[in-house]
Amino acid sequence: MKIVTVIGARPQFIKAAAISRNIRAFYSDLIQEVIVHTGQHYDQNMSELFFEELNIPKPDYHLDGFDPSRHKESFNKMVTEIKQIIQQESPDWVLVYGDTYSTLAGAQAAHETRTPLAHVEAGLRSFNPAMPEEQIRIQTDQWAQMLFAPTATAVENLKRERAESGRGVMDGPPPFFIISTGDIMYDNSLYFAELAQSQDQIFKDLKINSKRFVLATIHRNFNTDNPERLESILDALLMISKEMQVVLPLHPRTLNAIEDHFSEEKIAQIVETKNLIVSVPLSFLEMTLLEQRAQMIITDSGGVQKEAYFFKKPALILRAETEWIEIVEVGAAKLTDADPKVILDSFHHYLQSPPTYFPPLFGDGEAAKEILNALLEKKIKL
Repeated sequence: MKIVTVIGARPQFIKAAAISRNIRAFYSDLIQEVIVHTGQHYDQNMSELFFEELNIPKPDYHLDGFDPSRHKESFNKMVTEIKQIIQQESPDWVLVYGDTYSTLAGAQAAHETRTPLAHVEAGLRSFNPAMPEEQIRIQTDQWAQMLFAPTATAVENLKRERAESGRGVMDGPPPFFIISTGDIMYDNSLYFAELAQSQDQIFKDLKINSKRFVLATIHRNFNTDNPERLESILDALLMISKEMQVVLPLHPRTLNAIEDHFSEEKIAQIVETKNLIVSVPLSFLEMTLLEQRAQMIITDSGGVQKEAYFFKKPALILRAETEWIEIVEVGAAKLTDADPKVILDSFHHYLQSPPTYFPPLFGDGEAAKEILNALLEKKIKL
């Protein structure tokens, strides 16, 4: 069996690493994987060291990438190039991950070439139709024949959408399979948690108190592109830093927003606050180590809020909704949006009463095997 894997953002490479590891370890005689890197995210951390450190195979194809300033033209070019690769490779499956433009481009290319499509992280819904990620999730799930759902809630979302369609299936060529696999990032968190211990130099480099700090990340455009929201979040972090160290690796988008919209006085306040440790973006293993050691995590990232749960850390989610609603429902995370009072109150709540209930919402760490077994078992011709 041949799989064409389409990925383009750094988190997708990390998710795909679990599949590639399992193919090499258990399925090398049965499965050939062809990796297509769309080039959507150019990241200097994605050097040769990135691939070696995480044991990720280098891509077989590397496309030109995605230019947001020429959105439609750039996206259409990406789809065309992926279609050409699919036609050349003739895979049994096209495999896509998550909710980026690379996900959608791979899904559309599979749909237009009538190649069976499998979607990892299917069924996630924030129920905010204005989010591009939500639109991509829904469209990809409509085209996919194999829907790999990471949680019970994701399974229910997919079943409900099928029922609401009035046909029992979503739009697209049948057959369809909804499979509950658990979360592939839980596989990775278990695998990389031990490897990350080698990165403890980061505590000396950044002068972090390894026993008492908050890890914060801000990168979603609805937070970075709105100066009022961004300033509110940073004000909350400044207040928290009076009580505990806050480590804030700055995403390039966030740094640009601060430089473009904040006064010199505000920037000086952020830079000169001793207990607010602002750093360059960190490697995946460095972030994994900080997530394990932090007392609390504050983030607008879908992946980081979930990793907080994997490592049994309370999370404050800088959004009004989340596609990982289960972690809020069990009390391990709170939706604070960008409200400084809610952020500070939630921080104090978890400081005084940290959550202790972390049920196994995301499977048993064997999602990659579940996915590969299903792809081998279910042969589809469109």
